[in-house]
Formats: sequence, structure tokens, C-alpha cells
Amino acid sequence: MPIPYDRLKNVLLTEKATLTDQLQRLNIAVKEPGVGYATHQADDGTDAFDQARDLAVEVTAEHTLKLVDDALIRFEMGTYGLCVDCGQEIDAARLKAIPYTPLCLSCQLKRERR
Repeated sequence: MPIPYDRLKNVLLTEKATLTDQLQRLNIAVKEPGVGYATHQADDGTDAFDQARDLAVEVTAEHTLKLVDDALIRFEMGTYGLCVDCGQEIDAARLKAIPYTPLCLSCQLKRERR
């Protein structure tokens, strides 16, 4: 089954736009007053939780955006779809599920075992 590279590139571009928008919204939220400005401890607790959640979402979005950008660079270089570790072709089903993945399943499992 041939890999639909054009469709995957469009998915990556859409994902990049979504992540960029999400990061911009998170940056606006960070500028709002934080913990310690409420009149009640429970409100401070909620604010602290919200800040921690937003930070976790931001870190994940930044990491994913980096992977997406790297995948788009591999498209430009003509190496998209090849594992960055072993150079073998990444399975089409894996690319459809995670279009920004830089690794074949075998190399991914090896890294996770370390």
C-alpha cells in the first residue's frame, strides 16, 4: 500500500497551526494574575492546579511542535518516512497514526527499553 505523503504533509501543517495557536493562547493565560492573589485558599489551590496543568500542556505542545517541525524538515530534505536511527522505511500505518514520528517501531522500542 503506497504511503499518502501529500496527505500526511497536510496533516503535519494542520497540526503545526493547531499547536502554534494553542501555545499562543497558553502564553496569554500565563500573563493573568497567578497564585496568591485570590481572597480564599481554595481559589489559590485552583489557580495553582490550573497553572500546573497549563505548564504541562505547554511543555507537551512545544515538544510535539518540535517533532512536527522536524518532520516537515525531513519532507524538504526528502528523508520523510525513513527512520532517523536505522534508515529503514517507517511502516505506513505508523506514519498515519503518528505522522511526525522520527522512528520506526523497532527503534522506538529500543529507545524505550533504555
